[in-house]
Amino acid sequence: MHARDLIELAAVVSAHGPVLIHGGATISGSAVEQYWTASKCRLDRWARDLKEFSTEAAHPTPEWRRTRWPLFCAVLEEVLTGEVLTRVFAAVMSAHDREQGTEDVSPLTRSIMLGHLEARTRVLRHLVRGPGIRAEEALRLNRLRRRVERWIDLLVGHLAGEVDVRQFAIDPSRAADFGEDLGYQSRLSGGRHAWPLVQASLRAAFGQGLSPLSPNADLNDRIGTSVLSCFPPELFDSTGVFRSLWMVRLTNGTADAEGMLDDLLGPEKIPASQDELDAAEGMLDRLRRFGTC
Repeated sequence: MHARDLIELAAVVSAHGPVLIHGGATISGSAVEQYWTASKCRLDRWARDLKEFSTEAAHPTPEWRRTRWPLFCAVLEEVLTGEVLTRVFAAVMSAHDREQGTEDVSPLTRSIMLGHLEARTRVLRHLVRGPGIRAEEALRLNRLRRRVERWIDLLVGHLAGEVDVRQFAIDPSRAADFGEDLGYQSRLSGGRHAWPLVQASLRAAFGQGLSPLSPNADLNDRIGTSVLSCFPPELFDSTGVFRSLWMVRLTNGTADAEGMLDDLLGPEKIPASQDELDAAEGMLDRLRRFGTC
């Protein structure tokens, strides 16, 4: 599973998080343990890879840049983009425990988030003064970091409309603003299209520009599977997000953002009401600008 698939999964977790938070269902302990184990293994790999690459990059050669830098770059991207799911899932699990008056799952997800933040700090150090990274490469990765941070705040902000999860945002005030905006848009005529447009915009924002390599595809797959296993099985039998085109694309790795946008704006998806069409197009325009930041 590629890192971008986990970003899409984070959007699903944000959309359906309230089902876990308020539904009263018991979350599978084995699924959370699998999430912790796979995430911990990935953190260990990241630490080893960053140390190894840092040593190699001290004296970069053309051969190193051709054969090793692409993998190094993919690891850096994976750390940065992986933070989206890590924070959103930790927010949902924390809110679930708080709602149920327990401490069953949140300590594990919170510990993974803290480990991820340490890995992120090491990546940022590489971008600032790491050997072997050219200025244009550092600039591109920094732009990716900023984009990731904004999407974290949007997805956490969506949850903040249900529970207080501001501590899991990058910028709590920005997350609150996003939450209020999403809530307002969902109440407008055509508001039922707000969240599908968010997902389509997220896919477009990360659909290009990331390395095709997936250094930890096996662990990403285990992480994604364990997160999905925490949701009630009946969601997979519904006509909601889990049975949508998104799920097929996540499984098959054939996400097509532009096609999704066409689907959302096509005549079969949006009624002929001009008010609904205007609301959907306005939301799409804001999200397009947002996704390029």
